[in-house]
Amino acid sequence: MKDDKKLEEAIAQITKQMEMLINDTSVPRNVRSAIGEAREKLNSTDEGIVRISGAIYCVDAISTDINLPPQARTAVWNILSMLESIKAD
Repeated sequence: MKDDKKLEEAIAQITKQMEMLINDTSVPRNVRSAIGEAREKLNSTDEGIVRISGAIYCVDAISTDINLPPQARTAVWNILSMLESIKAD
């Protein structure tokens, strides 16, 4: 896994992406709620891998929601991809 500084920078970048989705009113409420839950897990005080895995679980659960607008679906997949990449390091 990346060193702590790089991990925190990556998490900050992912959190910004999550904030944009949470504040987008065209995104269904259940999706915004799941992204908010993922953000909380990502910013918790747990160990890095636990934080990332918890966030991945939340985001993955809504990534196939049929009510997601196309731009939100792309953002969700992007967030998922970013989370997977820092988990793999």
